[in-house]
Amino acid sequence: MASASAVIDIPASADQVWQLVGGFNSLPDWLPMIVKSEAGEGGRLRRLQTEDGTVIVERLEGFDNAGKTYRYSITQGPFPVTDYLATLLVEANGDASRVTWSGRFTPIGISETEAQALFQGVYQGGLSALLANFSD
Repeated sequence: MASASAVIDIPASADQVWQLVGGFNSLPDWLPMIVKSEAGEGGRLRRLQTEDGTVIVERLEGFDNAGKTYRYSITQGPFPVTDYLATLLVEANGDASRVTWSGRFTPIGISETEAQALFQGVYQGGLSALLANFSD
């Protein structure tokens, strides 16, 4: 099983950051590459559409509002992996916050290094986009 993660510090309180990212269906609010998110199964499923029309379906596997974290799996998507499980976590870091996006997965048809690089890029790009929401 392979894994990847990215961490970023954001100049806003953990409550402010969680307000933006904590909704499982809120990706289009902060991640520009996701143009649409449709909730299903009472909010436990999200059907995402990217700028190029790619569809990704993800299932909420765990949610902790007080702990400012959630876990999700990918049930449908273009990624060459299986057994994907990711976590988004927002933590207080003084007057700011630290956001960690991490995942584990089993590569299919690509090397572990290639799969790790793919998701490292996704997570780092996503967190950079999140930071842009709090920059002047």
